[in-house]
Amino acid sequence: MQIDETAGWHSEGAKLSIEMLRAVIDGDTYETVAARFGVSRTAVERRIKSIAVQLTQVVGVDGLKEEGAAFVRRLRLHREAILVALEDFEPQPPVGARPARVLSPSEVTQGAVRIKGRTQRTWHDLALYYLLFATGLRPLEIARLEVHDYLHADGSVRRESELRAEVAINGKLRPLYFSSSRLDEALEAYFLERCDLGHGLGTPDCYRGLNPGSRLFLSPCGEPYRIAPNNGEPGQNRFVCRALLEIYRKLFRYAELKGLSAQSARLTLMSRMYERGADEEQVGIILGIGERSAVRELLPRPRPTLAELLDELV
Repeated sequence: MQIDETAGWHSEGAKLSIEMLRAVIDGDTYETVAARFGVSRTAVERRIKSIAVQLTQVVGVDGLKEEGAAFVRRLRLHREAILVALEDFEPQPPVGARPARVLSPSEVTQGAVRIKGRTQRTWHDLALYYLLFATGLRPLEIARLEVHDYLHADGSVRRESELRAEVAINGKLRPLYFSSSRLDEALEAYFLERCDLGHGLGTPDCYRGLNPGSRLFLSPCGEPYRIAPNNGEPGQNRFVCRALLEIYRKLFRYAELKGLSAQSARLTLMSRMYERGADEEQVGIILGIGERSAVRELLPRPRPTLAELLDELV
């Protein structure tokens, strides 16, 4: 499934990028702006650099060259000139922008079959794969999940859970639903393997024998995947789990699906929610995106034609 971009969509996205640019040149960090708009820090950085470069090309900013638009320090030094340039700025749609890539149910299934036939950690890797499509979580958020986020003490699945603030990339609590039988099957088998290997164990009669505070996914030797600071601008608090990112890259190669990525999994979840009648606010709640316009930036909601809306009303 592919969604065509429209002039209105580009306009809304550009306005959002300009708001982010204004916030950053006023002194806010990328991380602060990301939390405010409910997007990732990387998305904010990409948006600001893109709109700043376009501003230097289309209008021109006194004292600022195109190559300097990639640096926050230089943008802040030229704050007044940027504000003047923005008054005459008409954002242009990106040239050759690719439509959003959404995977069909059959493609998701095909990818799982290929992964199962190629990976050595079958249930661990299948659970990681299905979790992307079932929840829309980002890899870093997945790395931070703990057993009690998924299980009740009696061993049953927490169908309506919560993504804790310390787990979420934007630092905000949001609902988390575990409603996939395929994910349940993979995690059940993975938990049995963990118990057999003695990885992250607790008491036998609670949480299926696992320590509720242990990470949901562990390395082959039973250790939590390392989450390390990812240095960026001064004052920013960024982290990365490189080991899990590398595992996902491997799984995407195994799946052999064109355009498969963590982002395409989020788009696929969005598309399925739209098909069931969700609006941008509901999608944003699940994905941790605070602004409807930012949700539309990722994937515009399909709109029926007037003919479809009026067909056989009476």
